[in-house]
Amino acid sequence: LRNSGVSVTRAGDQIVLNMPGNITFETNSADINAGFFEVLNSVTLVLKEYEKTTVDVIGHTDSVGSDAFNQQLSEERARRVGDYLATYGVPRNRLRTEGRGEREQRDTNATAAGRQLNRRVEIQIRVLE
Repeated sequence: LRNSGVSVTRAGDQIVLNMPGNITFETNSADINAGFFEVLNSVTLVLKEYEKTTVDVIGHTDSVGSDAFNQQLSEERARRVGDYLATYGVPRNRLRTEGRGEREQRDTNATAAGRQLNRRVEIQIRVLE
């Protein structure tokens, strides 16, 4: 994932892949950018290799727009990424998708840079015991 724009964080038995919205989706869209397919393909290969994991795909938005719109957009973005992973071989029984709308901000929504950080999809990978 080097040079992809995706950040990777490890916390105990969990790995979080943070996929910024500006490289994953167009503004106000749940369509995955074609340029991001290669990154998702790499993630899929890893998930297929490490079968004893669960995968949570969580969508987030900035606060521009209504709460209802942002919630729906975050859910749809998470679903689309989850569908992509499943289409390319990650078993559905290991995948869970969830949208959290604008509830979990990483930065301020008062600036364009802050809003960009808030628009994201996270893939949380947990090792099963």
